[in-house]
Amino acid sequence: MAKVTIGDVAREAGVALGTVSNALNHPEKVKPDTLKIVNDAIRKLGYAPNQSARLLAGGTNPTFGLVVPQLNHGLSLQIASGASTEAQRQGYGLLVATANGEDALEQRYARYFMGTQMSGVLVQASHTHAYGTPTQFGHTPIAYLDMTSDAPGYFVAADSRGQGSLIADHVVSLGAHHIAVIGDAAAPQDSLRLEGIRSTMELHPEVTLTVIAEGAGNMAADGFELGMRIARMDVAERPDAIIGLTDVLATGAIAGIVEAGLAVPGDIAVAGCDGNPLAWSGTVPLTTCAPMGYEMGRRGIHHLVEQIKARKSGMRSDAADENHQELVRPFMLTRESTVGRSPVTATDTIGLNLGTFL
Repeated sequence: MAKVTIGDVAREAGVALGTVSNALNHPEKVKPDTLKIVNDAIRKLGYAPNQSARLLAGGTNPTFGLVVPQLNHGLSLQIASGASTEAQRQGYGLLVATANGEDALEQRYARYFMGTQMSGVLVQASHTHAYGTPTQFGHTPIAYLDMTSDAPGYFVAADSRGQGSLIADHVVSLGAHHIAVIGDAAAPQDSLRLEGIRSTMELHPEVTLTVIAEGAGNMAADGFELGMRIARMDVAERPDAIIGLTDVLATGAIAGIVEAGLAVPGDIAVAGCDGNPLAWSGTVPLTTCAPMGYEMGRRGIHHLVEQIKARKSGMRSDAADENHQELVRPFMLTRESTVGRSPVTATDTIGLNLGTFL
């Protein structure tokens, strides 16, 4: 069976080749009625554009690539959502690849996207090498997400230190006398959250701070064990508030406290830090920070478009020798785990597009 060509589509639709080309690549330039006729012809004939031939002819791929470490965390899903929405608004598509937390696979996918002449690439850095020197791939525009760095390039990250400080300040404002922080701060983001908590607590010497450096950030079972252990402590020594360095740990801690027969927040208030919607399925709604991923993905696309426009205008692209670092500031989501039954509020969200909470 002969391969369907763009000429076949033009004949079927009764339009010029240029009209079909615009319908495929610049649909906004085609009248709605004509666009429908062309799309009907494409569906009828089963036409698929030959992207390889187009690229060999020196064309560009109006698509961005996004590499994420994994899709089992709300941050990555929200990054993909924000990037997809903004890419479409800017006239681009988005393809997503999952590196399963492997640095080698992350770089392989990035190189693959470069090889297909993507218009630009976003990389959500894996925690194993975040904050290191990023890899640059030729001259294709690239931006790194969930990563801070002093190296040349474009970077967008959540203000992790600010997250910890904001949550600590909230818990102190509730009148807590003894705060326990749970979590192994091995990941750079967790370490920065702990720094933020400590900096805030230095302003409140009257409040006792205990850091329990245990619990993997993605293990609710670790949070459950720590919550139960704290709940079973003698009342005189027991913290009256817990801050989990991740929402997964905090949600697990709530379950452990309740299992031990205590109430949240009546006996122990609990808060998370990282704004991970996938961890919000517990029986007590969790106080945490607003999800940052949607806004990070959106701003990452802006950085790619900025580089593309600079090159088209003939301006020098300074990504190779200057650092462009942007932090997305945190916002509180106050819920029942710290304040009891009250309306869910997101404070001071002016200027932040939270997107969907999944």
